[in-house]
Amino acid sequence: MKNKNNYLFPFILITSLFFLWGFAHNLDPILIPHLKKSFTLTTTQSTLIDSAVFAAYFLMALPAGFIMKKFGYKIGIISGLVLFSIGCFLFLPAADNQSYNFFLIALFIIACGLTILETAANPYAAALGDPATSTQRLNLAQSFNGLAAALAPIIGARIILTKGYSDAELNTMTATAKKIALASEAATVKMPYTVLGILLLVVAVLFALTHLPKIQGGEHEVSSSKNIFHAFKHKHLSWAVAAQFFYVGAQVSVFSLFILYATQSASVTQVQAADFLGACGVAFLIGRFLGTVAMKFIQPNKLLALYALINILLSVVAITAHGMITVYAVIGICFFMSIMFPTIFALGIKDLKADTEYGSSLIIMSIVGGAILPRFFGLISDAANNIQLGYIVPLVCFAVILLFGLKGYKVSDSKN
Repeated sequence: MKNKNNYLFPFILITSLFFLWGFAHNLDPILIPHLKKSFTLTTTQSTLIDSAVFAAYFLMALPAGFIMKKFGYKIGIISGLVLFSIGCFLFLPAADNQSYNFFLIALFIIACGLTILETAANPYAAALGDPATSTQRLNLAQSFNGLAAALAPIIGARIILTKGYSDAELNTMTATAKKIALASEAATVKMPYTVLGILLLVVAVLFALTHLPKIQGGEHEVSSSKNIFHAFKHKHLSWAVAAQFFYVGAQVSVFSLFILYATQSASVTQVQAADFLGACGVAFLIGRFLGTVAMKFIQPNKLLALYALINILLSVVAITAHGMITVYAVIGICFFMSIMFPTIFALGIKDLKADTEYGSSLIIMSIVGGAILPRFFGLISDAANNIQLGYIVPLVCFAVILLFGLKGYKVSDSKN
């Protein structure tokens, strides 16, 4: 009981991180149509937003693992929060200069902070209690990521998307007036990101003042020295890295391009589409909570495989159907995606022992799938002039996750 009490407040603080990075990620689907319009981009060009964010995961994951190894989780979390806040504050000069590249740099720095936070928070939440319930505990923490997914699009759309000019209004303007109008639109991102940056600094101070239980170490701290290549000897970790690559690619494709998708497939307005994206977030949140409960009765890998199979079928609907049924199919996909990230993560780091920090870094590195696969979604959509065909990409991703849930999750590691 004493340990549970010692873990409660740190677990609450750690869980707040899941909400904060979830909020930042789920503002990106608002930024994509907003910046697409402000800078007159193609769908493929607009996916550079995701590329900037998720490329940072690939580049920063190993340094994040080294930080955790050398300085511990607390220093890692604080440094991640500070980087995250710096990126938020850079939105001010990016908007003032009306520079798409500047926005991409700011998003890259935000994502560097997020990489450190996710590398630390995922294994920390999993380890902060009984090992037998690590997957359920990580799903519970990740549920607040789902809460952010529900709130961010609704709040962000009303702050960012509702203050712009219609295409008809822009077409009546002179080139100079149009440039000024689009610059004014770009500036609507300044307030929400400034508020977020200040909040992050407050949370960093809370972490600095809070004692966090030390979870690394113990019997594994004195084990033989390990490195990144040794971690790859765990076959289930290698499978998890591949599965997470495809999962994040699918999630980013679904969420980030949802507004563009829904406005075309169901002929709704951008704000209506943002509200439906909020519904996707609600479905994602409910799925996380129900999935956490379901894992008390169904093995995590079996639930993962079942959900992946259902999403393959829903992706077929998203490709072939027309009207509101396509929106409902994607909302269903979001529900069944809900458990995938934390479940793949928890199964991937299971029994890694001294390789846990490196294993965590490798799985976080695989988030680079969010930089690469949405580009294919955009290329297919632009080439066919039909965004629905882009759902071929998530369909393939869910097929890989199905294989991981059926076979790849099995622990079979090296003894040396």
